[in-house]
Amino acid sequence: MLGLQSKQNPIQNPHTISTAHMGPLRKLRRVIENCCTSGGPATMSPIGVRLSVQDRYVTIDNGILQLTLSKPDGIVTGVQYNGVDNLMEVLNKEDNRGYWDLVWSEPGSNGIFDVIKGTDFRIIAEDDNRVEVSFTRMWDPSLKGTLVPLNIDKRFIVLRGSSGFYTYAIYEHLEGWPDFDIAETRVAFKLRKDKFQYMALADNRQRIMPMPDDRLPGRGQQLAYPEAVLLTNPINPELRDEVDDKYQYSIENKDNKVHGWVSFDPPIGFWQITPSNEFRTGGPVKQNLTSHVGPTTLAIFFSAHYSGADLVPKFRGGEYWKKVFGPVFMYLNSSWIFTDPQLLWEDAKIQIEVDSWPYNFPLSEDYPTIEQRGSVTGRLLIRDRHADDDYIYADSAYVGLALPGDTGSWQRECKGYQFWTRADAFGNFTISNVRTGDYNLYAWVPGFIGDYKFDATISITSGCFIDLGDIVYAPPRDGPTLWEIGIPDRSAAEFYVPDPNPNYVNRLYINHPDKFRQYGLWERYAELYPDGDLVYTVGESDYTKDWFFAQVTRKSDDQTSYIPTTWQIRFKLDTVYQNGSYKLRIAIASATYSELQVRFNNLNINPPHFSTGLIGRDNSIARHGIHGLYRLYSIDVKSVWLVEGENTIFLTQSRSTSPFQGIMYDYLRLEGPSGSDANERI
Repeated sequence: MLGLQSKQNPIQNPHTISTAHMGPLRKLRRVIENCCTSGGPATMSPIGVRLSVQDRYVTIDNGILQLTLSKPDGIVTGVQYNGVDNLMEVLNKEDNRGYWDLVWSEPGSNGIFDVIKGTDFRIIAEDDNRVEVSFTRMWDPSLKGTLVPLNIDKRFIVLRGSSGFYTYAIYEHLEGWPDFDIAETRVAFKLRKDKFQYMALADNRQRIMPMPDDRLPGRGQQLAYPEAVLLTNPINPELRDEVDDKYQYSIENKDNKVHGWVSFDPPIGFWQITPSNEFRTGGPVKQNLTSHVGPTTLAIFFSAHYSGADLVPKFRGGEYWKKVFGPVFMYLNSSWIFTDPQLLWEDAKIQIEVDSWPYNFPLSEDYPTIEQRGSVTGRLLIRDRHADDDYIYADSAYVGLALPGDTGSWQRECKGYQFWTRADAFGNFTISNVRTGDYNLYAWVPGFIGDYKFDATISITSGCFIDLGDIVYAPPRDGPTLWEIGIPDRSAAEFYVPDPNPNYVNRLYINHPDKFRQYGLWERYAELYPDGDLVYTVGESDYTKDWFFAQVTRKSDDQTSYIPTTWQIRFKLDTVYQNGSYKLRIAIASATYSELQVRFNNLNINPPHFSTGLIGRDNSIARHGIHGLYRLYSIDVKSVWLVEGENTIFLTQSRSTSPFQGIMYDYLRLEGPSGSDANERI
């Protein structure tokens, strides 16, 4: 434990730690490493791990913490640590403290929320260095319609000398069992609200949080949807007139390594640590919930958030399926007198244990060791003759293995495992510790549109090391760029994100790079464009100032309904090549119940020159995301649609029953005919 003295008690600051502390705190990193309780098995406690099994409870104690689980349910009812009898919310019922859950449905039916309770308990391992226990719930046809048709095995592990515990689960759907959908599964921990009031998700996303009571009538006012509440009379008056919404604290999978809560009396941190994303779905930039008011901390393995039904596993035709979720690590740390949560946060980051993955201690035969896994390496190059005559290194490309499918299918794939890495500046990549099986290799490169897929299936076997050598991605391209808007990075973050309405602010995000996480930004569009919709003039406008981050609806004149919006792109062409083919590329970062209609120089033509049809259930506008599912449209533009001189492209988002319908663009580009180098870039 830490024995350092803070210069400032941050409980006086309701939002964040001053950046002035960051330099000294980095210098204290070595002190942290030497003083904090170890997060792994390397540091051995003189006290071995002890297991006690009673009629209704199972207790595991390693001298640092004591974990209590209900029997045979397998619910975390208590965590004793650092002199506190229970870190879990003792005011909650025992089955509402620490639990695995899922949301499932029979095809065509409403979702059912299920806190997974075991029916059988087993001891998997018990010695001085490790205890692993199992809580299983087996399915049979008599349970049809009442329980999800899965065999579920929940495991908990406590190691000697480890300041925390691990949990993982194996889900299995046997061949011939009923069809069903599963919208979400996760682990949830609900901590004591009288202790844990400071939350940390990232170096620049930390703050004192509201109490759960602050969200109730009398203290909070519900806004446009139940998750968003204006704090009108919070227990902590420093938080008055702020907005609380759990979706403001979402994180992309690639960054979702550690998050949790800090208690000031006594100084204790409770952290959820996930060193690998192999069991999560949707790829590296899929967003998920983390921690939020409760105080609650979550390990979400898959969900429909920021993607909709496209990312809901659907099991049909009695297919067989098995998957291991986790392990995730619940890490506890503390200090003697030091009350600066930043130091506990820094210590928690040290425990991420990426280099220790896969762990060598889980005993399920379904969890392969490092020796049973394989690796793939190679170098990704880009060929775009209109950008460079030579091959281009795929700098910082996202390269991954996922179940075989179509190009780009990885972002909707939700049944298998995925393994992702980032290429270096020269396009070199290595994907390590891959489970055995058949995969496709997928990639996408910031700065270039589209998706790459290697043309052969890759079979991973135990201990294999596959070198693909140089592989080449040719992004979609028919001709030279006449103009472009935005940056092709699958996000709308580079466009104009307005300041929030001062009446609906989360102060954490003032002067913050994640400005888009403020509530109510969709309403600012009509305030910025009261008399007409957005008009963007190529060569004059600046997309960082003149292109709103989302094409949303607006209220009708009588304020009783919502109406579509039509944006314009105006540009000049000195010459139109009648025998050539033009191409308009529109990359969409997110869509919610939207239809994009594209017209060239004629707003009234019907049908439009191009329509996406109804697309998207991402709900990224309401949930403060800056992207959802990526979509790329390549539109053939006939030369007769264009004129020499002034041209206008009309972009109409035609669906308009809600303020949350809309499109976030990633990137737009007009290409001239191939070989028309006389068409100089506008």
